[in-house]
Amino acid sequence: MITAYVLIIAKSGAEKKVVEELGLYKEIEDAEILYGEYDILAKIKVKEISDLNEFLLSKVRRIDGVEKTSTLISAK
Repeated sequence: MITAYVLIIAKSGAEKKVVEELGLYKEIEDAEILYGEYDILAKIKVKEISDLNEFLLSKVRRIDGVEKTSTLISAK
């Protein structure tokens, strides 16, 4: 299994909507609103690195309100 953390910058006021939509996907273990440079932190679990790529490109980055993402892949 691959665990990744995605830092998301959302459009102002869209943070709650983005977190709600992220929660609809089985790959998302947790998603929380943050204060600071990034607006949302999402924890993702997938089987393969190619699954992560597909999930990020076809799902996360297409959510209305998501402006930018930065992905951190766990070393464990």
